[in-house]
Amino acid sequence: MAKKEFSFNEAVVEIEKILKKIESGDLDIDKLSVEVKRASELIRQCQKKLRTAEDEINSIFKDLI
Repeated sequence: MAKKEFSFNEAVVEIEKILKKIESGDLDIDKLSVEVKRASELIRQCQKKLRTAEDEINSIFKDLI
């Protein structure tokens, strides 16, 4: 099954929800590793999107100079 590609904002919202669960103590210990793994996947996806955006912006500025 292919991983669903989220928008940056959707990923951030999901990460925030996971963090709230962890911080509140409402997260079942059996699901903790699953949620942490999901959050790390989302963070990697966000980092990739940020790097791509940075590269595109730098390319645009290079063309202007």
